Amino acid sequence: MSGNYYRMSATQTVVTTIIVVLVVLVAAGVGWMLYRRWSLRHQFGPEYDRLVAGRAGRATAERELRERQRRHAELDRRPLSPESRARYAGEWEEIQIRFVESPVDAVNAAEDLVGRMATERGYPEGDFEAQAAYLSVEHSHSLDHYRQAHEVREAVARGESDTEQLREALVHYREMVTELLGREPVPTARRYDAESLPTASHHETNR
Repeated sequence: MSGNYYRMSATQTVVTTIIVVLVVLVAAGVGWMLYRRWSLRHQFGPEYDRLVAGRAGRATAERELRERQRRHAELDRRPLSPESRARYAGEWEEIQIRFVESPVDAVNAAEDLVGRMATERGYPEGDFEAQAAYLSVEHSHSLDHYRQAHEVREAVARGESDTEQLREALVHYREMVTELLGREPVPTARRYDAESLPTASHHETNR
């Protein structure tokens, strides 16, 4: 009788141990999955939410974001040289001045400027979405501004924008320009605040 008892006790111990190990493994797996999800949300910010809303499920969006990370790691990224930073800062200053007389031209020039800056920093050339996918890995929060500015530029092409929208677009472009320039001040460029740009009440849209 005692032998059977000890055999049953040993079996129960083994079963209990297996169950505990399985629970620990499942908990670790869930914890790792939640950590990866948190990490993606933290890194990509608004871009994570945009993809989850626009893709067939969270898992699909997260696979795409991890693929972006992989491709981004293969890029030969580099900072702008001091000469390039000064040149681009000067161009950005001229674009903001140009807005006073030609808002549409200024917005188009801002889009072109961001594209050239991104290319010089090592991001591949391509259409907006292709380049935005690469930028999202390292510049996700500024990218949200860039997307909003790009939407206004698309509205310009359809003849659906007004000067106030163009002014807001230029403010959004500024976020990405500042990000690509680097956060250090550029001595040769004046700093513009959003309030310094003309409003819709002062200028009519250049069509």
